[in-house]
Amino acid sequence: MTKDILISRRAVIASGIALGVTSFAPLTRAAAPLKVAGIHASPVENAWNSCLHKALQDAAKEGAIDYVFSEGVSGTDYPRAMREYAEQGNKLIIGEAYAVEKEARQVAADYPDTAFVLGSSGEQAGDNFGVFGTWNHDGAYLAGMLAGKMTKSNVVGSVGAIPIPEVNMLINAFAAGVKAVNPDAKHLVSFIGTFFDPPKAREAGLAQIDAGADILFGERIGTADAAKERGIKSVGSLVDYTPRYPDTVFANAMWYFRPILNAAIADVAAGKPVGRNYTSYGLMKEGGSDIVFVKGVAPAEAEAAMEAKRAEIKAGTFEVPKMMEEPK
Repeated sequence: MTKDILISRRAVIASGIALGVTSFAPLTRAAAPLKVAGIHASPVENAWNSCLHKALQDAAKEGAIDYVFSEGVSGTDYPRAMREYAEQGNKLIIGEAYAVEKEARQVAADYPDTAFVLGSSGEQAGDNFGVFGTWNHDGAYLAGMLAGKMTKSNVVGSVGAIPIPEVNMLINAFAAGVKAVNPDAKHLVSFIGTFFDPPKAREAGLAQIDAGADILFGERIGTADAAKERGIKSVGSLVDYTPRYPDTVFANAMWYFRPILNAAIADVAAGKPVGRNYTSYGLMKEGGSDIVFVKGVAPAEAEAAMEAKRAEIKAGTFEVPKMMEEPK
């Protein structure tokens, strides 16, 4: 799944998400597009935010929504941004509550006629506060299966943001995939303490390479820069990083936000409460996440074993463990 040209980081992120969007039927155009606001705590260049942003942009291009957004919104400003977008008449607000769980729920309670659907480690609240998780752990597990058979030093590493349950689950899934095929492999873990700091992620990756890791799982953007610099392989998360790092990133644990967005838009358009958990729309067996990888990099038998496990996940006969505790 490589491409012949290198493109900008933001364009790569968009192209990665587009791989998943094409398989989803567009929403039926409403008589009047739904007014939707996106509030991004990080720049939309950040992988997670780019997933949301691209899905929202595509829905707007199809005429299903009118989309406005803010990026780089700090935790202290986030509740204010939510209130302002609600006051402006947006019917659905998409964003993230991870740093403002209590405050976000209070804002939603103050605006019962506005639907809020936010990334969260908590539960839904009332009729108008829905949540979703970023559960691309299935793809991370499968990438770990490949990495476990590829490592020559028997040491792999993961660079994450902050040890919140979802980040923990993703890193733990990668480690579990490695251990499933290589029980003796050692797994190094580093957290950079923020959701967007590519230079810091690079430094964390370099430290893991110095400690013996010869494959890195980049839960955070910037990890692949360390792998490229030192000439080792890396795994990407959320979007397809291979076009930007064609000789470095051999697999990506993809996550597609569009199925979650479609479900939320449909509920709002139908006048249904959004106070529910939309996470399941992003699971692999629902088509909301997957693995993309460059064939021939991992041993043939490793690819075959991984594909067999992927088929089991899609069929619902195998469930990747959801381990939310902080990895050690």
